Amino acid sequence: MAAGPAVRDSDRTMALPSIDTELVLRARRGDQIAFAQIVALYQKPIFNYVLRMLGDREVAEEVTQDVFLRVHQNLDRFSFRAKFTTWLFRIAKNRALDELRSDPRRHFRADLEEDTIAVDDAPVERAETIGAIWRAVEALPPELKTALLLRDVAGFSYSEIMEIAETSLPTVKWRIFRARELVAQSVEARRPDAGLAEAV
Repeated sequence: MAAGPAVRDSDRTMALPSIDTELVLRARRGDQIAFAQIVALYQKPIFNYVLRMLGDREVAEEVTQDVFLRVHQNLDRFSFRAKFTTWLFRIAKNRALDELRSDPRRHFRADLEEDTIAVDDAPVERAETIGAIWRAVEALPPELKTALLLRDVAGFSYSEIMEIAETSLPTVKWRIFRARELVAQSVEARRPDAGLAEAV
């Protein structure tokens, strides 16, 4: 069964910048300017990810601030065995999941600009398709939503998502496949001609 259009962010909005190891080392030694540079590099990608997880802009801003507070407090624990972005997004993932568990009835209210998402559909259907995709993503269980966003929005590899999600590679692949499948089914069900096709 085809999984339908993947959810992908444009390079402009979610491309993750690389980081100089020396910058991290300086921040670990207490260099506040270096840490401020790290925040400047990754604040927007982290906020975008958290916003898509939680769907509430105000809460996403608070969670993003808390993520970087935790990064600051735990920089000395970063061992360089993993990529810095993998470690950073693991902290963001855990904090977002904590927030979701604290309010499982949270409604999706994110003010997402339609030009932040790329989908392979005709231009005249683009806005409707984007809205349907994000409503479907919002309805996913947290673990599936996390895997899908990390892959199709943030652009992490399967092995990197395995580290971020702290699970096995087969589980990561299944979660992404299942998330795409559920999104595709939801989008198809919302198509105006879906009912007619079933009746024929």
